[in-house]
Amino acid sequence: MSRTRITPAVLLLCVGWLLAGNCYAAEKPNIVLLFIDDWAWNGTPIPMHDGMENSRMPVLKMPNVERLAREGMKFTNAYASPQCSPSRVCIQTGQSSPRNGFTVFMNDRGQDYFDAKGYPNFPVVPCISDMTIDADAVTIPEALKPLGYVSAHIGKWHMRGDPGDEGYVVHDGDTSNKPGNTLPAGANQSLPDDLTDPKLMFSVTEKSLGFMTEQAQAGQPFYLQISHYAMHEGRECLPATREKYARHPLVQAYYEKIGKTAETIKRKEDPAIWLGMGDDLDGRIGAVLQRISELGIEDNTYVVLVSDNGYRHKELQLTEGLTQPHHAAKWWVWQGGIRVPMIVRGPGIKAGSVFTGNVVNYDFLPTFVDWAGGSSSTLKDIDGVSLANYLAGAKPDEAFLNRNLYFHYPHYRSSMPHSAIVSGDLKVLHFYDRPEIPMLFDLSTDMGEVTNIAARHPDKHQKLYTDMMTYFEKVGARIPKLNLGADLKVYEQDKDYRKRKDWGAFTGRRPLEEDER
Repeated sequence: MSRTRITPAVLLLCVGWLLAGNCYAAEKPNIVLLFIDDWAWNGTPIPMHDGMENSRMPVLKMPNVERLAREGMKFTNAYASPQCSPSRVCIQTGQSSPRNGFTVFMNDRGQDYFDAKGYPNFPVVPCISDMTIDADAVTIPEALKPLGYVSAHIGKWHMRGDPGDEGYVVHDGDTSNKPGNTLPAGANQSLPDDLTDPKLMFSVTEKSLGFMTEQAQAGQPFYLQISHYAMHEGRECLPATREKYARHPLVQAYYEKIGKTAETIKRKEDPAIWLGMGDDLDGRIGAVLQRISELGIEDNTYVVLVSDNGYRHKELQLTEGLTQPHHAAKWWVWQGGIRVPMIVRGPGIKAGSVFTGNVVNYDFLPTFVDWAGGSSSTLKDIDGVSLANYLAGAKPDEAFLNRNLYFHYPHYRSSMPHSAIVSGDLKVLHFYDRPEIPMLFDLSTDMGEVTNIAARHPDKHQKLYTDMMTYFEKVGARIPKLNLGADLKVYEQDKDYRKRKDWGAFTGRRPLEEDER
């Protein structure tokens, strides 16, 4: 019986092939996106602007989020859409809302462009929105699959359609806000003693841990999006966590101030439950970080933590003297609706670093493609820019720092049809009910958008306004129109009229609200 003699040279060559294969696998990093619902820019314990006390939430304890900030890069000027569903579509497609057409989660009432049925007496005829992700849009899992990745989406989807059709092999289906509200809407006082999975935080996390474990043990690079239902209203937390915050002196002082106790305050008004929800969420984030470490993939896994839209958390005012840093809230393209917290940790990212340039949620898709070893330059019809080089320490040039970011909300809700463009430190807003009022803000000196400087800088306003409207036309964005048949008496009787009046277009300087003074 003959034997094939394996020479040292052949053996060395085989070992080289094996090592090359292992190196190739090691070069494919895993990507975990922790996507948090309704979390304000200043909703974490991390100061999003160093030295600015109201850019963080002082009472809230989130040691795992703080760990991510220590070990990764903090983004001080991260932007998203003003509402959760458009934000989710932007992330999946790398496209701005004006381009992808998914600008709100609302029924189109069988209409194609304008929503003439919903608000017949209001000053503006708003637009309808796309109701699903466009069939020809390339999503994150579709872009990553040819690069050897398997993708999972666990938790809140809220974009209609089947996540499986977008390339996710593991998912929870077409979920909306409803599954995350595990308690009846009318529940008021105490949390039930048997509540063990508030906002589905624990079950969403367990399913995510199982997916990570299975892929890591198989040596399979993966993308995992954990879309939490927290911190969305319908606030819930573990009873023991709520009790911890209910005993906090500042929370006790708040109960006394409004004439309530921990036993009589309504659930929706209870800061202890909101704080407890954040605390429990941090524990689930910690469980993900721990499993990554246990699996031995920490040095080869990117972890991205970001919110889907801005918000206005009243819990900030538990600390006397702190005022809201931003104007308005969710549903609006003022800074309060679109500026969000963002932290990224992973291979090649300097611990404790800070990035001050403007970034936006539709930058994720090209970034992930570059991380995965592909080329973001091959992606077509997207608006995002890869952040991979900046996360590795490269300094952004002026073109990046002054690029245009677009925000488009051509609808009524508690808000009204309006749009914005951000370019560097400058921001233009346009309200479709008051097209004659130009609006320009310098965010470097006026984060709260208090002083409209358009009258002082008409050329700057006109350039950015023209850029915005030209872009909208180019990508086919739906644009509202004035309603010639409006009945202002009916409009003024609407429950949200006062908010629209106070948060609409203005000249000069706007009056500060009670929580801004």
